Amino acid sequence: MTLILTGAPEAEPVTLTDARNFLRLPGTADDELLSGLITAARQDVERATGLALIDQTWRLAIDRLPQSDMATLLRHPVREILSVTVFGSEGEASLVDPADYQADLMSRPARLLFVTRPAMARAMNGLEIDFRAGFGEAGPDVPDLLRRAILLLVAHWYEFRASFGPGDQPVSYPQNYERMIASYRDRRL
Repeated sequence: MTLILTGAPEAEPVTLTDARNFLRLPGTADDELLSGLITAARQDVERATGLALIDQTWRLAIDRLPQSDMATLLRHPVREILSVTVFGSEGEASLVDPADYQADLMSRPARLLFVTRPAMARAMNGLEIDFRAGFGEAGPDVPDLLRRAILLLVAHWYEFRASFGPGDQPVSYPQNYERMIASYRDRRL
């Protein structure tokens, strides 16, 4: 099972203005650095929680379906199933009819149950599921606590930017960061 980002978010949950105000920076001299820190902080929050904060598209490639005929989508929240493709032995692709599967987008992780099991002939990556995940298209759609966690990370990394080289980053995480994102982590029994 391989999860591939096919369409990156078109915006960040936190704007440059948000970051500048949070850091109380009067000018725009560090905007390039701040933009990079915002992106890195969003990616870190997404990695730590298994979430997609801003709308983005993903592809899940599966070698074979489990006996349960159910595939789990490992990003949350899933907003839409874009397509399901099955590959033949010669690599020929055919779309699976949406009537042949049921999507449960409310669960975490989201699930796709195949009512009719697709005939997967290709041994590796024989089934691809393309989906859109995220809280929305803009920062205000993202839960406030996650936006604040991003700002906290940006501020912390900005403060320690000169103490350590780029290869050593991130040096540490700020106090309370883990607590801020804890309720958004995917917990499995």
